[in-house]
Amino acid sequence: MKILLAVDGSAYTKKMLAYLTTHDEVFGSGNDYTVFTVQVPLPPRARAAVGAEIAKGYYAEEAEKVTAPVLKFLARHGIEPQVVHKVGSPGELIAKAAEAGKFDLLLMGSHGHGALGALVMGSVTTQVLAHCKVPVLLVR
Repeated sequence: MKILLAVDGSAYTKKMLAYLTTHDEVFGSGNDYTVFTVQVPLPPRARAAVGAEIAKGYYAEEAEKVTAPVLKFLARHGIEPQVVHKVGSPGELIAKAAEAGKFDLLLMGSHGHGALGALVMGSVTTQVLAHCKVPVLLVR
């Protein structure tokens, strides 16, 4: 099975990873995993002030902060995923990546860093569910 893991470094990402690694009967290491993270773009004036190269470096550093602990955790469980990071609207890009990559399943936490804004489900989660045609497993 080809599985997309949407991560943002939040507590719900950690819960999702714990769920993934404790359900070997479904999510064993025989699956094809991709870790996917999205960085919210800097405001246009800030991007213009710092320049394209510095902004690009900032996005790469922020993505590394999110993915490094995820990759370390997954490696301890015998999972070596591909890693993809993008810059833009998280909900929209996650849904597009799931469909464009022809994934069988999208696995993500029910909330992210902005969990207080949407108490029932996170706003990114709501956007993903509205736009994604790939099955989504939310872990709360």
